[in-house]
Amino acid sequence: MSQIPYRKPLTRAGYQRLAEEHRQLLEEERPKVVDGVATAAAEGDRSENAEYIYGKKRLREIDKRLRYLTSLIDEAQVVDPENIRSDRIEFGATVTIVDEEGLEKTWSIVGMGEADASRGTISWQSPLAKALHQKKVGDFIILKRPAGEMEYEVLAIEYRRIT
Repeated sequence: MSQIPYRKPLTRAGYQRLAEEHRQLLEEERPKVVDGVATAAAEGDRSENAEYIYGKKRLREIDKRLRYLTSLIDEAQVVDPENIRSDRIEFGATVTIVDEEGLEKTWSIVGMGEADASRGTISWQSPLAKALHQKKVGDFIILKRPAGEMEYEVLAIEYRRIT
C-alpha cells in the first residue's frame, strides 16, 4: 500500500489504548514483577526456584512488549478518521463489503498494533486492506486466500471516529 501518505499511522483511539498499555506495563506490572524476582532471588538457590524462573520469564515478555509498544508509539502518526474527506478507501475508512454469497461485513482500517478482528478492525497492511485501498463504492476486488479466491463488492465507505 505504497500510496498511503503516512509511515506509521494509528487512529487516535488506537494510540491512546497502546499508550495506556505501555504506561500500565511500565509503571505497574513491571515493578511488581521486579519486586517478585528480587524476593525470590533472596531466597537462595535460583536454579530450582519456580517463582524466580517464572518471574524472569515474565519480565522478558513484558520488556519485549514494551519495546514493541515503544516503537509503535514513538514513530506513530496519529490520524483522526473523522477529519478525512474522501470517496475512496484509505487509512481510517470504515468499509462495508459483500462477498459472492451475499454475506456483508464491515471493517475499519487501522494501524499496526491496534487491529483486532473481533472489534471489526483490520490493519492497513493486511491483504484485505491492501486490496481495498483506493477503491470506491461499487468497485469489486478479488482477494486471494489459501482456500481460493473470493470476490467482494464495496457497498459503503465512511470516515468516522473509531473506538
